[in-house]
Amino acid sequence: MKGSVGIVGTGLYIPKGFMTAKEIAEASNGAWSEAAVVDKLGIRRKYVPGDGPEDGTQEMGALAALECLKNTGTDPLDIDIIISIGEEWKEFPLTTTALYIQERIGAWNAWGVDMQNRCCTTVTAMKIACDMLIADEDAKTVLIAGGYRNGDFIDYTDNDVSMMFDLSAGGGAILLKKGYGRNLILGSHIISDGSLSRSVGVEIGGTERVVTQDNVEESKKSLRVLEPSKMKSRLKEVSIRNWLKCIDESLRKASLERADLGYLAILHIKRSEHQNLLKELGMGEGQTTYLEDYGHMGQIDQILSLQMALESGKVSDGTVVAMIAAGIGYAWAANIIRWGENPTS
Repeated sequence: MKGSVGIVGTGLYIPKGFMTAKEIAEASNGAWSEAAVVDKLGIRRKYVPGDGPEDGTQEMGALAALECLKNTGTDPLDIDIIISIGEEWKEFPLTTTALYIQERIGAWNAWGVDMQNRCCTTVTAMKIACDMLIADEDAKTVLIAGGYRNGDFIDYTDNDVSMMFDLSAGGGAILLKKGYGRNLILGSHIISDGSLSRSVGVEIGGTERVVTQDNVEESKKSLRVLEPSKMKSRLKEVSIRNWLKCIDESLRKASLERADLGYLAILHIKRSEHQNLLKELGMGEGQTTYLEDYGHMGQIDQILSLQMALESGKVSDGTVVAMIAAGIGYAWAANIIRWGENPTS
């Protein structure tokens, strides 16, 4: 088992505040009805951050990490590497989130690094963590943790960003260990499409369009689809295909096939796309969790879905789990996990 990496456990932090479908509809100034928000966008409610320091991006990641340590009974001094999956929108720009988490949890023997692949970051970080653990004989344990609250930037009167009305807030953490012998990560695959690298982004606040006295209020709600026609046509052409390829390639690396899948830890997407993907995979609603009461917590979704599935019994020993993600830029990712004892150990 020396060359294998398993999941020890997870942790979450969920803010107390939430926004309902009715409130989203009202914020759109009537462009969306409450029924359409629920039925088409698939949002009954979503979590939103409060004004307190506990709901800052870095702090949510730290609180999730502390919960993960508690859930797994892990000594923070046993952590070798911390990978932050927290977003760039955080308490203080240009500070390193992994190192903030290191100090907050007392992981003084670890070193840390921040990683970004938008909403693909967790699945990406898990692949990179596995590769690091296998390559480095001195490293045994990696903590992946971070927070997300990009919904702060959404202008609900901009119908071009209706695909992001679901952006939520929360923190998540997942602990990986080499030679663990359980919950093994068996394969991963990632696809990226650089033609969409600037299709979506915060338009005001970078070096291209700096914040000024005249645009400061506009900048606060400037997460926009910068190339609407290009993005819509390109995603329609490749998105489902790329997801299926990531899943199939991950299964191939794991020496498994679609029929082996028992649970899909999928990010929140609109209801019809969610149902179409399940149909393509030959899976039922009982083999996934539709996050209509949580919204889209970015890269935290896969951790949230897995933890909910374990608590509800949808995942148990022997279940083959696929985590899938997509991130603006654009990237698609999947991995395959066999929960429970490895049958060859």
